[in-house]
Amino acid sequence: MTTPVRDHGAYCREIETYLCQKNRGHLIRIVGPAFERVRGWAEAGVPMQVVTRGIDRKLERSRSVGRPRRPVRIEHCEADILDAFDEWRRAVGVTAGAAGDPTGRKPGAPAPAPVTRRGPSLPAHIDRVLTHATTLLALGQAAPGLHAAIEELVADLDALRSEARGARGTARAACLGRLADLDQRFLERARAVAGTGLDEVVAEADRELAPFKPRMAAPVYARARSAAADRLLRERFRLPNVRFD
Repeated sequence: MTTPVRDHGAYCREIETYLCQKNRGHLIRIVGPAFERVRGWAEAGVPMQVVTRGIDRKLERSRSVGRPRRPVRIEHCEADILDAFDEWRRAVGVTAGAAGDPTGRKPGAPAPAPVTRRGPSLPAHIDRVLTHATTLLALGQAAPGLHAAIEELVADLDALRSEARGARGTARAACLGRLADLDQRFLERARAVAGTGLDEVVAEADRELAPFKPRMAAPVYARARSAAADRLLRERFRLPNVRFD
């Protein structure tokens, strides 16, 4: 089991505060079984930003179907928080073994069957990234030089979109490789214009990975740190994920 980033009580109170804000000031204490759940997240090293992302997803989904705005309990957000944690682990390269089990499942107990979700098609993905990018261009520039990087990305995606339609086999693989290259180049441009924001996201990446660092070899940690910083940079500037996974 990893060493928690912070003590359980402080972690729990931070989640309580965020959930209270999202519940429009309605405070629901995290006690009893709910506290045990949250303690499991702390011991597994679930970053606070991942917890808040899961809470936001739960609330957004509830609002999208027009459910009454009742205060949401942390237990109701657990599935979304664990999904967000799985995504975070895959993105930064932290294995499930290093992270521990945030569900509190006993050692040797069978893991739940994975859920297979059908994602968007390749052309639909490119269209979605283009929509995201052009929306960013319509907003104020988050950092000097960022719009130029986005405009370059839009031009490249426009050129690739026609190739992606109906692409199969090696042609599709070539499109996927091109998207990965565009994503890497776009992130490099974003890092270059981020200024002091880059130092801040790197520091945040270090905090997120702190529980896992003792169990990670130096090269593995360096890759995870870079991936975590890139993810945080995307979130800070609301950048699209160009790569098609």
